[in-house]
Amino acid sequence: MSVEIRPVTSRGELSTFIKLPWRLYRNEPNWVAPLLMDLKKRLDQKKNPFFKHAEAQYFLAYRDGRPVGRISAHVDRNFNEFQGNDWGLFGWFECEDDPEAARALLGAAEQWLRERGRDRMVGPMDFTTNDECGLLIEGHERPPIILCPWHHPYYQRIFEQDLGMDKAMDLYMWSLHVTGRENVHPAIWEMADKLEQEHGIVCRGFRKKELQTEVSRFLEVYNAAWERNWGFVPLTEEEVRHYAKDLKPVLDENWAMVAERKDTGEVVGAALTLPDFNQVLAKLNGRLLPFGWITALRERKNIDSVRVFALGVKPSYQHTGVAARFYQMHYDAAERTPQSGGEMGWILEINKPMNRAMEGMGGKIVRRYRIYERAL
Repeated sequence: MSVEIRPVTSRGELSTFIKLPWRLYRNEPNWVAPLLMDLKKRLDQKKNPFFKHAEAQYFLAYRDGRPVGRISAHVDRNFNEFQGNDWGLFGWFECEDDPEAARALLGAAEQWLRERGRDRMVGPMDFTTNDECGLLIEGHERPPIILCPWHHPYYQRIFEQDLGMDKAMDLYMWSLHVTGRENVHPAIWEMADKLEQEHGIVCRGFRKKELQTEVSRFLEVYNAAWERNWGFVPLTEEEVRHYAKDLKPVLDENWAMVAERKDTGEVVGAALTLPDFNQVLAKLNGRLLPFGWITALRERKNIDSVRVFALGVKPSYQHTGVAARFYQMHYDAAERTPQSGGEMGWILEINKPMNRAMEGMGGKIVRRYRIYERAL
């Protein structure tokens, strides 16, 4: 039975594309089903602001009329302009343990990107490094934390042996323990304690009631702090507001922080840490309706871990100790909330300062994601 690749062109095919993982992971206890309503919004090219500067094609692989895999190919004009390259991207990859189907999917994505003048294919990214990205290659024994994918272990073999993809970059997830202050390197606390007196910078919690204003402050820091990162593309204000709307239900003021200059009010740093809502999603199977919201309300009070999703400081202030103060505030938050630790990342393998900081806080790499590439 040969493999047939079909571009997704109808609402029914998009539904098949979205729901395929429910069958592929039905026997995997560590896979957490995302909310179907969120997936539909992200993949809807009329609603997701990403598509104001990008185009994409989704593909399904069928064997004997049965869907066995999926992939997306996409071109992000903002990414290409910011990075000065002609890369094409792929993502949303899922497939049965079927190397022929995987090759056919990748071939369809390659052809689509070649037709648009791309010289390299990089991924998986759903859709950029600001979203879920990378293939899980270490840490399968752990349930995935919020906004982190979980993949079948055989995917690495498919990508590296069957498809011959090359490694582009590894991304680390570090364990984060915010109890036992005595285990943290003393230099971190010394920098944190000097921040206001020596540099005139104060750190405070996120104000959820002023979410739109806080989002603008976060955007200012995010695009400045991460601009030198491999694979980074700045978020537009519309994209940040779109993300903020989705994240508002899980945002906890205890775990979101802003650093400002006392004299001018300039925002110089921001940290966004999220309670691990995957612990709730694991009990919903992708649906809030009709009664999933009751489960969500009941279970969210039992969340016991967090993910440091973004922690950044503007380059001209990275020597001041803002990050150290943010670390200190995480310990303070742990004393007020049910969460006492979790994970931080993802952090690029080449980001030596952040990786050293995590070592200094007693962290360990607990997951590794890999981004692949291939010349076209």
